[in-house]
Amino acid sequence: MGVFTLGGLTTAPASTRPDLLAPSTLAALDALGRLDEVGVVEIDPDVSDTAATRDRFGLHPADLANCVVVGGKREGVERIAACVVLSTTRADVNNTVKRMLDVRKASFLPMDRAVELTGMEYGGITPIGLPDGWPVLVDSRVAERDVLIIGSGVRRSKILLPGSLLADLPGAQLIDGLGLEATV
Repeated sequence: MGVFTLGGLTTAPASTRPDLLAPSTLAALDALGRLDEVGVVEIDPDVSDTAATRDRFGLHPADLANCVVVGGKREGVERIAACVVLSTTRADVNNTVKRMLDVRKASFLPMDRAVELTGMEYGGITPIGLPDGWPVLVDSRVAERDVLIIGSGVRRSKILLPGSLLADLPGAQLIDGLGLEATV
């Protein structure tokens, strides 16, 4: 029912705090009928970055997921996708993402462009509520998590939800090995 406790975070159902979601995130959850299945919690925007959230709230690194926006061109046509990986990994942009987008070279979109195209705040970009038609590439390990934390579209809150919900998003594709183990 959208109430989750993880580390030092306890959520309220997203339906009770729509003010903590980006407009497109709220609209997408409402259209999917999932507002009561997702939890949202208000946080200090200064701790919105993954490592800061993890440290502030005593979370295990595998409890957090990151959504990054990548793009590439093929025959002059830009192809964009969102990648969702656990915070313990990094998106395999140079191989897996490039192959999935069918482009010669894939790279992370610059911050200002990602913000403009998604309509979300940097540090809060989420796969929920992205522009229609964008592929959402989800590492299979994300979908296996009982509960995980992702952005809400704004820096002042986080969403907690079952990882399997991300695999059910429109345009979502589960991919084994999308996330490469991060090197320290």
